Amino acid sequence: MIVGMKKVITVMTGLLLLATTAVAQSIVPAEWKFLTGDKPEYIDSARNEYWWNNISPLTVWEKQGYQGYDGFAWYRVKVVVPASMKKNAEKYDGLMLNLGKIDDADETYFNGHKVGATGKMPPDYAGAYDVQRSYLIPPEYVSWGKKNTIAVRVYDAGGDGGLYGGPAELTNRGNPDLLTLGTAFAQEDMILKGSSDAELPVTLRNEFKKKYRGALTLKIATDFGDEFHNDYKEVAVKKTSTGQFAFRVRNLKPGFYKATLALQSKMGNKKYSFNFGYEPEKIVSPADPQPDFAEFWERAKAELAAVDPQYKLIRIDSLCTETHNVFLVEMRSLGNALIRGWYRVPVKPGRYPAIMQVPGYSSVEVPSYVNYGDDIIGFALNIRGHGNSTDDVNPGFPGYILTNLGDKEKYIYRGAYMDCVRGIDFLCSRPEVDASRIAVEGASQGGALTFATAALAADRIAVCAPQVPFLSDFRDYFRVANWPANEFIDLVENKKALTWDQAYYTLSYFDIKNLAHMIKAPMIMGAGLMDEVCPPHINFAAFNLVNSEKKYIVYPYAGHGLPDHFYNAKMEWIRTKLGLK
Repeated sequence: MIVGMKKVITVMTGLLLLATTAVAQSIVPAEWKFLTGDKPEYIDSARNEYWWNNISPLTVWEKQGYQGYDGFAWYRVKVVVPASMKKNAEKYDGLMLNLGKIDDADETYFNGHKVGATGKMPPDYAGAYDVQRSYLIPPEYVSWGKKNTIAVRVYDAGGDGGLYGGPAELTNRGNPDLLTLGTAFAQEDMILKGSSDAELPVTLRNEFKKKYRGALTLKIATDFGDEFHNDYKEVAVKKTSTGQFAFRVRNLKPGFYKATLALQSKMGNKKYSFNFGYEPEKIVSPADPQPDFAEFWERAKAELAAVDPQYKLIRIDSLCTETHNVFLVEMRSLGNALIRGWYRVPVKPGRYPAIMQVPGYSSVEVPSYVNYGDDIIGFALNIRGHGNSTDDVNPGFPGYILTNLGDKEKYIYRGAYMDCVRGIDFLCSRPEVDASRIAVEGASQGGALTFATAALAADRIAVCAPQVPFLSDFRDYFRVANWPANEFIDLVENKKALTWDQAYYTLSYFDIKNLAHMIKAPMIMGAGLMDEVCPPHINFAAFNLVNSEKKYIVYPYAGHGLPDHFYNAKMEWIRTKLGLK
């Protein structure tokens, strides 16, 4: 039903009334308690209080005295919930606990009751460090007018860890919580194809027991932040029902778009953001290698070949099982740098295909990451400066990515890329490895290393699976991402250590889009539309220059971490290409 302009004015002026419709009373203290390790009794704040340290939930624990700590840790805080909040909580079926983001996975408890979890804990670890945590607290879990305990179990696999991006809030729900905005794309991945003019379907769920009327605005920007579309509709939805509306969008160009829906009325405001793409396989970002690009990498590989690898395997009895042996691997790489990794091999004699997994930026590869089953050898490689490969090269984080940026011969990634080639050398040296069936996979920086390995060891890679790849399309990357692009911006614009031309010159040798044409192996790539660390634009800038068999899977609501579906799809692709059932 369409309402008139006079009604729209009423709707807009009525926004002032919203301040009283939903009580937003945050009562969570700014200082929490914190303890590393993992024990079930850590849920209960009545125990072990003496040993817990103070911490802020607003920033990662590395910035609060726990630099370099990875693994399990617990946060908890005591909250007095006023009895005055009970009536509203019963009306709206609970309170909302908002924790900001948590790096990487969490399980959250309220008075000992599990109220939510995001990501997955080991052994089936799945990170979700860029996901906002909001959990519903049922009224029956609350001790009204008394102290309540919020406890958060966190697992961090590497890099930064813990709560950040808050503040943490425990609030009443209100009228806006009875309204749900969403989309209804026919395309599950929200990737549009065909006509450059499209209808964007929007849904509005009204849980009020009366008709909802309001004003709905759609704003769209390109992934470079340029305004693309601005439209407005008056909407009405019957009580306890869902309405669907369509916005016409014209002249789409290949790429990705960021959309925001804003609903306004005296009954409640609501915002909803989503991203979508249009024919990303047609994104054009031409390769820009330097004239000596090929010679540069041939020379690097020749220098690597001159280094005696000195392979050493150390059996780790505590990690071995009846079906698999696990070894710590040591070897020498470019510049005679010592690097390490974890090698997981079936006990049953035979020749097996192998998968090498390469690390994300600042992350640590561990043996559990390469549990690929009983018929595949797993190799978790830590490149120089990562995990247990810091003996000879250890610039630390932040700063790793800037190390020797002014000299392409000494830039950190020249050695890192060669570490990956050395990892393939190691696998090919093993009698139990079928050297004709070697795969490489990794996420983020690991996605870039996957590209680099598949390019620089092209004749020895049978299949590759990059996920949200980094180190791509640098000139555009600095336009669409913040971290770790901020490190480059600080170096060039604030410290003036290099000019942008000097930085781009070096980076052109390591940009994976310039390596893409060298890849021969079949490729499957995963990307997240909500990824702000390695936005999908840069993923496709490199992917589109790969000439081998390839496919991609895009997840519309995923950020820098992809859902389990991609792991399953990736492994199915890898196993098929390796000739496994």
